[in-house]
Amino acid sequence: MSKGVTPQSENYNTWYTDVVTKADLADYGPVKGTMVVKPYGFAMWDLIKETFDKMIKDTGHLNAYFPLFIPKSFLAKEAEHVEGFAKECAVVTHTRLKSDSKKGIIVDPDSKLEEEVIVRPTSETLIWSMYKKWIQSYRDLPLLINQWANVVRWEMRTRLFLRTTEFLWQEGHTAHATAKEAQEETLLILELYRKLSEDYLAMPVLTGFKSESEKFAGADKTYCIEALMGDKRALQAGTSHNLGQNFARAFDVTFQTKENKEELVYATSWGISTRLVGGVIMTHGDDKGLRLPPKIAPFQVVVVPIFKNEESQEVLIKYLGPILSELKNNGVRVHEDWRKESPGFKFNEWEMKGVPVRLEVGPKDVEKHQAVIARRDSGEKEFVKKDDIVNLIPELLDSIQNNLFEQAKEFRKNNTHTVSTYTEFKDVIKNKGGFIRCGWDGSSETEATIKNETKATIRVIPFDENIKGLNCIFSGKPAKHEVIFAKAY
Repeated sequence: MSKGVTPQSENYNTWYTDVVTKADLADYGPVKGTMVVKPYGFAMWDLIKETFDKMIKDTGHLNAYFPLFIPKSFLAKEAEHVEGFAKECAVVTHTRLKSDSKKGIIVDPDSKLEEEVIVRPTSETLIWSMYKKWIQSYRDLPLLINQWANVVRWEMRTRLFLRTTEFLWQEGHTAHATAKEAQEETLLILELYRKLSEDYLAMPVLTGFKSESEKFAGADKTYCIEALMGDKRALQAGTSHNLGQNFARAFDVTFQTKENKEELVYATSWGISTRLVGGVIMTHGDDKGLRLPPKIAPFQVVVVPIFKNEESQEVLIKYLGPILSELKNNGVRVHEDWRKESPGFKFNEWEMKGVPVRLEVGPKDVEKHQAVIARRDSGEKEFVKKDDIVNLIPELLDSIQNNLFEQAKEFRKNNTHTVSTYTEFKDVIKNKGGFIRCGWDGSSETEATIKNETKATIRVIPFDENIKGLNCIFSGKPAKHEVIFAKAY
């Protein structure tokens, strides 16, 4: 493994790419903008996926799978929706290739499709075409379906995990009999996203809703969780959309009520993606590499035995065996590194990969019935008695999980600025970065002008907004909302 990463202070973007590649999370695919998720990175995604999958199943949702290809005509049925995704769509026009003696492999012109198909950028249109078949009566509602899938969005500017042409995600799509049920569903999922982010990824988030210009194409209202990264840029970490009756109307999805009336159903959709892995990197990483929250770390403990020959190795195997067996039986994810590399090489590698706890044991430790435990979050090391290791490590993992969350919260607090004038606003954006809390008059013109002049956007209108006595920082008019601005990924 290559040693060292570019310091964050020198070039944050290069630091990020260094960590992703040198910690063996991902690599660049052969097609521009694509990403190969390597086993260590996929193990992180698996743990995130398993955690959220249990959350949604516990609340009554079921997993299904829908096709990758969508008839082009489906997108035209919801005008606002297609406009939002038109520039990112990959289109299939032909189904075959053929060999040409002069030109080599070419598209077979005889295989042109009667109707072009879109490679899934999101599945609302396809799923609602199926819901039309499946929903007839109030007895069929609510319909609570989720799928774990890949999607393709032909991004012009890509970055590993954060924005790639193809990525992995979950997309929930639900149908309800009433507007109230749809709204409750939207907010339920938002809360699950908050819980996933804060309780498992140790990534603090702000919750609220998007402005009209920032909401999902085709939604009545978009709610989000918004996080602050280590370079003081915002990351939209998850969104939950109340679609109202827009897609039901576009696809004529109606149901018979208990009163034998025919009504359009109400809908929601919601999603998180592999960009959460990028969020974890940028929330917790340092100049040595990753620092992983224990709950989503592929390995929670790495054991580095220090030995010179087979005889001393056998002594360590016998010494560590009962300890490691008990840890594993208690559900701790343990990795044993018996490679014949130097201890320093192994220490650097596992620090790069962000394993929360390192357990070091050498011949002298065996003699003293002890081990050395090193924390990745703080770098602290301590000698621990052999008999205390099994009980101490779960406590240590909890401590590291909490410490990473508190550090991230403190970072956000220190980089959240309240301003009352546009001059202050521009100064913070230019010289400090972070979240800016301020008044906004609700005008799309004001929002657009600020974005054009500063590249900052309204990330979220927080639930705890307080507009009493607040004026818009740009127009000076009474504020319609208190909002969070930031530059974002």
